[in-house]
Amino acid sequence: MISRVLVAGGTGRLGTLVVGGLAARGIDVRVMTRNPHRAAHLAGERIEIVTGDVRDPVSTMAAVAGVDVVVSAVHGFAGPGRVSPETVDRAGNTLLIKAAQTASAEMVLMSIVGAAPDSPFEIFRMKHAAETVLAASTVPATVVRSTAFLELWIDLLNNPAGRSNRPLVFGRGQNPINFVSVRDVAALVEHVTLDEATRGQVLEIGGPENLTFDELARMVVAYRGGSDAPRHIPRIALHVMAATIGRLRPELGRQARAALAMDRSDLTFSPGVDGVRARFPDVPCTSPAEALRALHAADRTR
Repeated sequence: MISRVLVAGGTGRLGTLVVGGLAARGIDVRVMTRNPHRAAHLAGERIEIVTGDVRDPVSTMAAVAGVDVVVSAVHGFAGPGRVSPETVDRAGNTLLIKAAQTASAEMVLMSIVGAAPDSPFEIFRMKHAAETVLAASTVPATVVRSTAFLELWIDLLNNPAGRSNRPLVFGRGQNPINFVSVRDVAALVEHVTLDEATRGQVLEIGGPENLTFDELARMVVAYRGGSDAPRHIPRIALHVMAATIGRLRPELGRQARAALAMDRSDLTFSPGVDGVRARFPDVPCTSPAEALRALHAADRTR
């Protein structure tokens, strides 16, 4: 019986929802974070905060000790310096897997739809590397792959709008991309964390629509009460950014290269008839319009 779960990355957008959902189900949840101040919003009698870093084997082993399931919701895409997909998504997850194996714990690994060793996206390659290590281990595990988090991209499109009310799109913005609500993903992660019948499986979840960045940006503008088209950073500027400042600040180079890849790669998603929502009917299927309404309703109550 599963009674205690560790969530690594529990202070992030996905992890926060998973921690709250599991605690509401009566599960004791341990949250591993580099900065305990970032976990202040997670206070609760069933929630324990421990300081640790998935790049550090000692604190990782200590955090995993005594839990039944390890949920890895970590990612190093936007991190500066030593925080990167290589150090977090590959090496950090490798340490979590080794710790889970030592503690005889099960594992739920968050990955990405399209994870592959030859992907143009570094984080996709590193997630695939972690999946490979997990598959070669003796840890009973479930892999959850999701498409791009809808609320994250809505926030990113909202933030640069400024007084012009015009979101900033990197590249042409014409490539269809699947976006999934983080709440949908969190609901699935909750299910598989407690459902040991999913061990040994790779489950993929996406949203109901494939949208271009231009289409999503126009929706964001409309909900802000505007009608202007988004602004664009040309592809040539992204190439220059990756080759110049991106060498001094690796996180900026990583973002520029990812933007170029998102402008041309196939990032659409079509769930099969036996998809996760058929197996778990109470996992929501939130549309971009519904997510925008929820975000604006939340803003009005603040």
